[in-house]
Amino acid sequence: MDLQELNKLLKTQLAHLLISIPDSKDLVLDADLTKPLDRVVGIKFLKEHGVEKLYILERGQKTLPGCGKRIYLVRPSMVTMKYIADQIKSEISSGEKRSYKIVLVPRKIHVCEKILESEGVMGHVSIDEFPLELFPLDKDLLSLELPELFTSFFLDNDTTLLHTVASSLVNLQRLFGKIPNIFTIGKGSKMVYDLMNYMSEKSEDKKESKHQIGQMFIIDRDVDYVSPMCTPMTYEALLDETYKIECGVINFDTSGDGKATAASKLLLTSQDEIYTQIRDRHFSNVFSYLSAKAKELQALYNKKNNLTTVGEMKEFVAKELRQLKHQQKILEMHIGGCEHIMKTKEKTDFEETIKTEQCMLAGVETKESMTFIEEGIQKQIPLLQSLRLLCLLSITQEGLSSKDYKAFKTAFLHSHGFEHLVTFFNLKKLGILTEQEGIAASPRVLLPPAFSRKSSYRFLNQKLNLVPKQTEDIDLRDPKDVSYIFSGAYTPLPCKLVEQILVRDSLIGLEDVGKACGGIHSEIKVKNRSLGTVRGAQNIVDPTMKVVLVYFLGGCTFSEIAALRFISKQYDIRIIVATTAIITSYTLLDKVVERNNR
Repeated sequence: MDLQELNKLLKTQLAHLLISIPDSKDLVLDADLTKPLDRVVGIKFLKEHGVEKLYILERGQKTLPGCGKRIYLVRPSMVTMKYIADQIKSEISSGEKRSYKIVLVPRKIHVCEKILESEGVMGHVSIDEFPLELFPLDKDLLSLELPELFTSFFLDNDTTLLHTVASSLVNLQRLFGKIPNIFTIGKGSKMVYDLMNYMSEKSEDKKESKHQIGQMFIIDRDVDYVSPMCTPMTYEALLDETYKIECGVINFDTSGDGKATAASKLLLTSQDEIYTQIRDRHFSNVFSYLSAKAKELQALYNKKNNLTTVGEMKEFVAKELRQLKHQQKILEMHIGGCEHIMKTKEKTDFEETIKTEQCMLAGVETKESMTFIEEGIQKQIPLLQSLRLLCLLSITQEGLSSKDYKAFKTAFLHSHGFEHLVTFFNLKKLGILTEQEGIAASPRVLLPPAFSRKSSYRFLNQKLNLVPKQTEDIDLRDPKDVSYIFSGAYTPLPCKLVEQILVRDSLIGLEDVGKACGGIHSEIKVKNRSLGTVRGAQNIVDPTMKVVLVYFLGGCTFSEIAALRFISKQYDIRIIVATTAIITSYTLLDKVVERNNR
């Protein structure tokens, strides 16, 4: 199966939309749609289909110059509709004659039409939708690029965007066949599964093609908050945390002005041989590869000194020189990236932070960990850095004692401002930073109490061995255990669950784990035999059962993607990761942190 089929479908749909308005037109984009659209179709495609000028929709814009036809390609938000209505009214009042089309991404929502009606511009516009749903960032990675789903669903209990997730899965199955074995982990995932089934039943297209994906896991983000809160240790995850990778593109510019140039931008995919070799490595093992690669390229480049004939020189220039220069440029970028990561970490107490995290995960030296976090708050280290450690402490301790919670909260508010009362409220609502209540504080309770999700860390660790024992040495150069992604300190819970269910080929023995994770539901139509009996999947009757889709509802990290790639190699299966967005601890926490300027 080729995931690029999704791109082809999106291109066709967008082409139809653009062609529906003949001749030249202007395109006004939502700011957060620019990068996904550039990745899916690109500027050249838009120009070829009659787009004359591109604009970004901004607050307060009263008018825009351009031709007599305009398309707004925007997210269906009430605020955006108000901006557009104000702009159209302003242009009509100034006597401009123009036709308007509003294309909502990924779907039309009734409230948007109501706002346009109330603003008195509904008669001047036509409305359409463009289902920009899952699109490939790499050969094993799909994204919705909907980071707002996390706060929308998990914080605000708004289920609106679940329709988009379900729709993306229905459309995926139209392309690659109905997936026979489905597992959902968490409340939201079960809702998506039920909605997906309802949409499939209502669909007029009853034609079923042979399935190309054998198994699918849909996993709620709130099943595991530990993974995002741990400091990433793989190269790709560190790049994302340090530079921010957007739609698979990184800007290596460190000048601080935020302006990307062609020389500093790089597309990170598996087509880049150097990047493929280092992206999932532990950071301590990246420099050795880059050094060896630099020597290899230099040796190839030195071949020119041994060329004796004009023909050999011509062949070298035509076939090898350009490729060598391209690889050399990429190598320089990655070496510069590594150096910048190291400089960034040197500015923080990196070694002590890692040690503190490992102690919290193992449940040892708790007082020392609390002292380190408290000192960081008093020193006013970056707000999100302090908050990440505080959240990790709370999760691993299954909530803080009332005394400690109040002490940390008071210190944080004094250090960073009293608007963060809202931040603490949000984190408590999410179950990330909580205080212990009654029986939840009792060390005798092994099973997670039914009334609280926050008390499951120790139980899940005990049942699934998420934190490897100290006696188990993890080889970071040639890892044999998936926990290498956090230097052997932790195995991401979603990845462990995927591995366990695939190996067991059932949920037998995972009933208590399922309850602790908010519920595991399964629909198994094809028996997978035993994935764990032989390395690889030689016992599988249907080869499509070796193709597994893991869909994260609420976002996933590059650390978890690296872990799933490791499992994929370990069992000789193909794992495709789909997510509503790629997140880091900072982007996740930034969504719930209260800021005065918002």
